[in-house]
Amino acid sequence: MTESTTDRRAALLVVLLTGQAMASMDTSIAAVAAPAIRADLAGPPAVQQLVLAGYTLTFAVLVVTGARLGARHGYGRVFLLGLAGFSLASLACGLAPGPVALVLARVGQGAAAALMVPQVLSLIQSCFTGAARARAIGAYSMVLALGVAAGQVAGGLLVTLDLGGLTWRTAFLVNVPVGALLLLLGRRVLAALPGAPPRREGLDLPGVLLLSAAMLILVLPLVLGRDLGWPGWTMPAAVAAGAVGLRLFLGYEGRRARRGADPLLDVAVLRHPGVPAGLLACCVVMGCYAGFLFVLTLRLQDGLRFTALAAGLAFLPYASGFALCGLTVPRLPDRVRGVLPVVGPVVLAAVVVGLAWLSRAGWPWLLGSALLLAGGAAHAASFSPLVSRLAGVVPVTSAAALSALVSTGTLLAAVLGVTVIGGLHLALTAAAHPPLVVALPPAALTAALLLLGALAAHRATHPARPGPPPPGPVDRDMSSAAPAGRRDDLAVRRPDAFA
Repeated sequence: MTESTTDRRAALLVVLLTGQAMASMDTSIAAVAAPAIRADLAGPPAVQQLVLAGYTLTFAVLVVTGARLGARHGYGRVFLLGLAGFSLASLACGLAPGPVALVLARVGQGAAAALMVPQVLSLIQSCFTGAARARAIGAYSMVLALGVAAGQVAGGLLVTLDLGGLTWRTAFLVNVPVGALLLLLGRRVLAALPGAPPRREGLDLPGVLLLSAAMLILVLPLVLGRDLGWPGWTMPAAVAAGAVGLRLFLGYEGRRARRGADPLLDVAVLRHPGVPAGLLACCVVMGCYAGFLFVLTLRLQDGLRFTALAAGLAFLPYASGFALCGLTVPRLPDRVRGVLPVVGPVVLAAVVVGLAWLSRAGWPWLLGSALLLAGGAAHAASFSPLVSRLAGVVPVTSAAALSALVSTGTLLAAVLGVTVIGGLHLALTAAAHPPLVVALPPAALTAALLLLGALAAHRATHPARPGPPPPGPVDRDMSSAAPAGRRDDLAVRRPDAFA
């Protein structure tokens, strides 16, 4: 392995993960800046809520289409297009003269993120191999999982510092110089990846419309309903209607593939052993994490009167535990990595219940930080090896489909986690129950879901009866760790991989 190859690989990973971090952080950065935005920009409550929700809604609706565009036109090319769009939309957010302009800019951010984010995992899967891929996926998982918490810290810090008297605007403008630097570096690094071979197939516009409608029906009430005072029945109705819409979409895509047409989403990826259970486990863990983060943040800020910045800093031990474990997992023996996705959710469940009990009357910094450190490590043990395993059993030709499923699934899970677990916390708080009664039911629900995630992880890592692989090229080098003596280098298995 030459030094230039090592340097290019490191530079590629920096570009990809920084772009992912920008997209992951932007929801929570805006949430922290929301009070300052409301104080500065007048507007109806619905418009103010769309400042926060417009990004999530657009991203959720378009992310699968973004993944398909990457497969058709080249992952690197579409990643750079999304990065440029995200940077320009961030500039528009920072300069927005009123709430309507800010909502439109946030929608633009979401659309650009939907182009950029799916290409990250696709590029990692197609350009890295062996132990290098395992390390890259570990870092990717860390950024994906901790972006929201990091956004809370960054948003609180930027709004508190009030640089140049810009208050909330710096929370968006900070993306502009970072994005410009990434574009300069990304164009050089990704120039080594020739574009994907031309594809004559269309984009499957009926599939785009069907999926977009299903996602909008599912996500819109979950994101906006509670804040706008919609009736409680709209949320379960949205979940049911969205599930029906997604089932119709999957059926349509399957029929399209059987006719030999090019589908928007290659649903054959779900037939690989352990993939459905692995995706379910990843989504359960991410949904529980989002709900836990939301509830504990409310507990610290509303119940214990922490500032937004102090509440964000309280999560630093969690981030540290995730980082330490995430970077260590790829170096562990296979037999240890195989049990971590099952053990991790169980440990995280115990941490969630323990923190609920401890925070009922205050915040014990030493013990609370120790539990958060353990929770972060358990989260990494739950999530990173599963994503690595999914990338290991799915051929490179299905990288875009896997990336779309991971991005969409974890996003929907996070929205559902905040809605269900956070909604339970808010309902108990509104009923003026004692602190212990407010804290324990959401924690118990989170723990029960995490135990379900552990069962799904066991099913994913021990598939009962693997069926025949779907037709297509077989990628023989898809393990998450290189065998002894294998050259740890970039893959040369497709036209857009490094030579």
